Amino acid sequence: MTAVPASTVESVFPRLEALLPHVQKPIQYVGGELNSTVKDWDAVDVHWALMYPDAYEVGLPNQGVMILYEVLNERADTLAERTYSVWPDLEELMRTHGVPQFTVDSHRPVRAFDLLGVSFATELGYTNLLAALDLAGIPLRAADRGDDDPIVVAGGHAAFNPEPIADFVDCAVIGDGEQAVLTMTDIVKAWKAEGRPGGRAELLLRLAKTGGVYVPSFYDVEYLPDGRIARVVPNRSGVPWRVAKHTVMDLDEWPYPKQPLVPLAETVHERMSVEIFRGCTRGCRFCQAGMITRPVRERSITGIGEMVDKGLKATGFEEVGLLSLSSADHSEIGDVAKGLADRYEEDKVGLSLPSTRVDAFNIDLANELTRNGRRSGLTFAPEGATERIRKVINKMVSEEDLIRTVATAYGNGWRQVKLYFMCGLPTETDEDVVQIADMAAKVIAKGREVARSNDIRCTVSIGGFVPKPHTPFQWAPQLSAEDTDARLEQLRDRIRADKRHGRAIGFRYHDGRPGIVEGLLSRGDRRVGDVIRAVYEDGGRFDGWREFFSYERWMRAADKALPVHGVDVDWYTTRERSYEEVLPWDHLDSGLDKDWLWEDWQDALDETEVEDCRWTPCFDCGVCPQLDTEIQIGPTGRKLLPLSVVNGPAGGDAA
Repeated sequence: MTAVPASTVESVFPRLEALLPHVQKPIQYVGGELNSTVKDWDAVDVHWALMYPDAYEVGLPNQGVMILYEVLNERADTLAERTYSVWPDLEELMRTHGVPQFTVDSHRPVRAFDLLGVSFATELGYTNLLAALDLAGIPLRAADRGDDDPIVVAGGHAAFNPEPIADFVDCAVIGDGEQAVLTMTDIVKAWKAEGRPGGRAELLLRLAKTGGVYVPSFYDVEYLPDGRIARVVPNRSGVPWRVAKHTVMDLDEWPYPKQPLVPLAETVHERMSVEIFRGCTRGCRFCQAGMITRPVRERSITGIGEMVDKGLKATGFEEVGLLSLSSADHSEIGDVAKGLADRYEEDKVGLSLPSTRVDAFNIDLANELTRNGRRSGLTFAPEGATERIRKVINKMVSEEDLIRTVATAYGNGWRQVKLYFMCGLPTETDEDVVQIADMAAKVIAKGREVARSNDIRCTVSIGGFVPKPHTPFQWAPQLSAEDTDARLEQLRDRIRADKRHGRAIGFRYHDGRPGIVEGLLSRGDRRVGDVIRAVYEDGGRFDGWREFFSYERWMRAADKALPVHGVDVDWYTTRERSYEEVLPWDHLDSGLDKDWLWEDWQDALDETEVEDCRWTPCFDCGVCPQLDTEIQIGPTGRKLLPLSVVNGPAGGDAA
């Protein structure tokens, strides 16, 4: 599949180097990071380029890409290199001087690789994919690619509905990537060894026949006169009607990354991270990540300890991030935090969790997390300010829980608390949003009371709600940008009008317009691909960055591309779907039963809460029986290894 003989796959760095003095942050393009891997091109059979479609500072810390990079490079017959989106200043120079999209490891041209795997954490990276393909000299449309072009593979959470980019990717993998990329590598290796029979089409067919690789070109979409989808049908034999999600069980068997990359340039996260469990069964109805990553699979306390030990030795980082969708829900999180804090007390290695659930927080855990590091602010995500809206979204936490939790934090020395909410949730009213101000005021008042100080801050951060595929809210109408902005303005006015507490409340929010574009892309179908391409050709890049995002550009492109199909932006965003409607992603099996999702949507409208199935009888969401998986949780009863303190007296590690 490689365009030219392997001996001519040379580094483009000599040409790139001449451009670097003329761009911002040139160090992000030079490679050579600690723990990066460079292999002999001719000594392996399969070549992967792995891309995170955003800037290096965002892409390098990404756990998904880092894990696949290491899993693939552990194979003697495979190499994997990384590529990231280049900033517009370098893109312009690369086009002028004919320098193609390159990998940072060996600066090889991306077009020379067998596969280009792209990990989408958000739909707003789609235009960056097109920029990279164009710079690489790879035709934008999959249908226009020849046998010399890489197979473009989409993965990540945003690939659970790859239909908007179906024209631009050759295939998509949904779910966990570790085993999937190894299976794909075996198939590509065998096909190459046989002399590449049947060319590109035969290779894609072999991948599709596994049942776990979705090839959009092997499916035809039929539409009804009103614009809805009639059905999605395989157009050749041997291709499954539904493509299955990949799920890695027993995370202790996959202790990656073992050698985390240490960036050369500043990145968004300067820490060594360990994923302590995967999946979530809390059942928050807005949360796509929680729904599509089921079931819960915990890493054991000993597995976590070994990963932290090896990772710190391999990197020299001074902070460890304990990652998951809800890290404080790990069944042994208290023992994990205490064991790590004890072990690294002398080294002053700090621990951090992502935002903490109000009902999972306790002061003992918080003190362990801050014992060796700095005491920064605490972040909680009530999501909704009224009990009614929290019932709708199944966020089972009361206002009393929140006030009690923040009182504990303020009373134990914290001075800054951040609260995260959403605007535009289903059935939401103006009052549901305005009451965020009242909740923040109560938090400030309680903080001043328990801390006996007025030096108390509460930051309110608001995100616009975007309905996502494979969630109970996939049928819900999205709030318009205008209505979102109007509600946020009312909230801002309420905060400003509070003379006693208003000055202590920080207010951060995104206007409603980026959410509409994200909504268009997240629930879009193949017809939205015309919009993405038009935006790219009009200069759209880095749409997740406020300074580059242009709502006007997206609406201009949509107004031009969608009417020919009889639909518009509102049709994809603010329209409510019915039970009977075929959704663009229905042929992609996340394991969740569609009837169960619909019933949960009806429960939301009835303001009915559902328990966490980790600790209750099964609610028949479908994941465990459909994917032959099961919930894997502790407690294990084991202790963190090694038991001896790192800088303690000699004597070896206890078992």
